[in-house]
Amino acid sequence: MEQSNDLIDQSREVNSDVLIAKTYFSGFEKAHDTYNALSTASDGKVYYILSSNTLESGKLCRYDPDTDSTEILADLNDICGERDSMSIPQGKSHSRIYEMEGKLYIATHVGYYEIIGGIERLPVNPPEGYKLYPGGHLISYDLTTGKFEDLIRVPGAEGLVTMTMDTVRGHIYAISWPTGRFLHYDIKKNELKDLGTFSGNGEGGVVGEDYRVLCRSIFVDPRDGSVYSSTAEGDIFKYDLQEGSFSKLKGVNLRLDYFGNYDPTRPGSMGYNWRKIFWYEPEGVAYGVHGNSGYLFRFNPKKSSVEIVDRIASEPSQRSGMFDQFTYGYLGLILGPDKETIYYLTGGPIYEDGELLRGDDNIYVGAKGLENLHLVTYNLPRREYKDHGPVFYENGSRPTYVNSIAVGRDGAVYTLARFEHNGNIIQDLVKIPAPL
Repeated sequence: MEQSNDLIDQSREVNSDVLIAKTYFSGFEKAHDTYNALSTASDGKVYYILSSNTLESGKLCRYDPDTDSTEILADLNDICGERDSMSIPQGKSHSRIYEMEGKLYIATHVGYYEIIGGIERLPVNPPEGYKLYPGGHLISYDLTTGKFEDLIRVPGAEGLVTMTMDTVRGHIYAISWPTGRFLHYDIKKNELKDLGTFSGNGEGGVVGEDYRVLCRSIFVDPRDGSVYSSTAEGDIFKYDLQEGSFSKLKGVNLRLDYFGNYDPTRPGSMGYNWRKIFWYEPEGVAYGVHGNSGYLFRFNPKKSSVEIVDRIASEPSQRSGMFDQFTYGYLGLILGPDKETIYYLTGGPIYEDGELLRGDDNIYVGAKGLENLHLVTYNLPRREYKDHGPVFYENGSRPTYVNSIAVGRDGAVYTLARFEHNGNIIQDLVKIPAPL
């Protein structure tokens, strides 16, 4: 890993701003790539999941900005009552952590995969001495008492790849992996409804036929409790809470020329799915980003309309016209504490001796090549875009595989990224100084 400030100095020649981030080791030597599972809570602390792709389960961790310290709170298998089950473990969480009435709510997911046909699949041949994955869980954590509760295990032995929460009504919505079943859990009634699949056979399907990459971000319209999800084909589905029905919207889709051209039956991209989306109360709309292209759009559920707002990719990406090097695009999009500024962690191409570095287009999922991590902010009322420049560690190396974001009360930006620890590459907490 390149040391010193050479990379930082080179970047300053291209970018007016450079951000220096601090890394934290939380205590898990096998921490692997985490997606989405990072949030701030009402106690001012940052909660996150350190994932595992081994037969060791993931860890729930907490960072205290007052003491600038981290700790492991619990092992996911322990919370789910599966410590001695000898099953493929609860290796990760793939969703943001939500809070309601003093409790955090978390969805668990499988982290140990089997490569079948060149693709990561839910294991069908467990390692010797182990049983198959038993299914993901919904769990809660009481911020006051520190008590964990295992709420429910997903039927069908699938993981939970996507989750959101209606914190007004007390409902959790999730998409299972790999087949993509839409699930509705009522916390107060302790009832789970399975609405079935809505996107082919999800990531359990046959490539070129019923394979469909699944949506990683769904949102709730708080006005009526409706829930919205996208598909690889670019369709938008609505779950009507009052009717209990799940159906495709008519007259609106995400098959926009600006997003690019995709074959939804094949792996390698999110297709026409939105990558990340959130509800924006002042306008009664949702704002989302299409991963690879970096276009910010506005979806109005009442008008059934989608409008391009701006391209919020990094300045180097906009100048070069390149997509992000991570094949799915990045999940690091969130509305900040002021409720009007978007924070976005995205990629930026690297130039060496004036030459643009290009990646390997043959990679079907993952990073096609090395790129810088950029922090972009976008103020919605003022339509004000700013690229705050690339992010580096103090030793001059780059954060990579960044797919989560949280913003603290003081404006500091948190994420989970790869870095070197004790000679190994792990993924753990990273703190970026407040850009505004």
